[in-house]
Amino acid sequence: MKADVILGLQWGDEGKGKVVDVLAGNYPVVARFQGGPNAGHSIHFGDKSFVLRSIPSGIFREDALNIIGNGVVLDPITFRQECEALIGQGIPVKERIYISRKAHLILPTHRILDAASEAAKGKSKIGSTLKGIGPAYMDKTGRNGMRVGDLEAGDFMQRLESLRKKHFSVLRQYDYEYDPDMDLQEWLSAVEYMRGFNFIDSEYFVNKVLCSGKGILCEGAQGTMLDVDFGSYPFVTSSSTVCAGACIGLGLAPNRIGEVYGIFKAYCTRVGSGPFPTELFDETGEELRRKGFEFGAVTKRPRRTGWLDLVALKYAVMIDGVTALAMMKSDVLSGFDKIKVAVAYKVNGRECAHVPFDTYAEVEPVYEEFDGWGDLSGISSYGDLPKSFRDYVEFIERQTGVPVKILSLGPDREQTIIR
Repeated sequence: MKADVILGLQWGDEGKGKVVDVLAGNYPVVARFQGGPNAGHSIHFGDKSFVLRSIPSGIFREDALNIIGNGVVLDPITFRQECEALIGQGIPVKERIYISRKAHLILPTHRILDAASEAAKGKSKIGSTLKGIGPAYMDKTGRNGMRVGDLEAGDFMQRLESLRKKHFSVLRQYDYEYDPDMDLQEWLSAVEYMRGFNFIDSEYFVNKVLCSGKGILCEGAQGTMLDVDFGSYPFVTSSSTVCAGACIGLGLAPNRIGEVYGIFKAYCTRVGSGPFPTELFDETGEELRRKGFEFGAVTKRPRRTGWLDLVALKYAVMIDGVTALAMMKSDVLSGFDKIKVAVAYKVNGRECAHVPFDTYAEVEPVYEEFDGWGDLSGISSYGDLPKSFRDYVEFIERQTGVPVKILSLGPDREQTIIR
């Protein structure tokens, strides 16, 4: 069997959680492979809504095991809060969640470092969510980090204090006031809570699952355009959000990867700083934000909005090896007379079809215009959708060379057409 991958193709917030929830019933294992609690995967079914930060979106499926992979950075406090909220809804989390021993821990001092670093940048800040994720990944690559498996060590407290002292020495370079013991006792209590979960050597676990003939659905966080290598650097996250990140973040060989589901919105959004060529600053942009309820699931920050950017989308499809597309929030564009799609850029006055290296380049989108469509509610088959909508979908398929197999027409899992 193969491991199928679901990931975002834009700047995050594409609706990956809903697609994982829709598809998870076909997989005995759902595995999160990167990112931290800055992710906010929103899931709606029936009259209930949930936001998941670190826990895989397969948690609501009775027969699915959910793995937090080695590529994830995990904040014990946030993790416990998520678990308690799910338990309150009758979800048996301890039976359904396995945690990789190699996943790294976010300490309270990581969050202090995050805030101090962002404050020092002033106008050059990247728009961090201040969850301590960047500093945790820095400790990982700097070979100083603490991992979930360290919770099983007899000298755990000594390892913790050693890392805290390192953080305090780094903080001395900043003009930043902080409480050195901020959230420490709560964190230690949450660590004790985590010890009640199954810790696994996830690289062995996932490969054993595949060898036994069972499938795995690998879930990414953020989006391709926020990848630390291929995104709009330096306005990116601290991990590999692309398909290759599933191999690194779970211990899978590249030949283990099967289908790659690329998730994108019918328009674009972005949170925080960084380039956004199709961003709208007018009433249309406000209308997209209002209709799409474009506010961060975790941060509640208003998202920047704009038309679909096919230059960036084709770039993401190429990097990720996408085999199937899922277009989300199609219903948000209902009611617009005309809809635009960026098919090329003018970079410093010259037209091109590539994402430029220079993050600060002057980029002007070149648009094609499409007729809008009316209400999509209640439609359950592709053939019944308005022709103008189908024209939009089929144009995207021709441009990317990849079929749009999933269409989301609303937030509920039932408001989905699978072609």
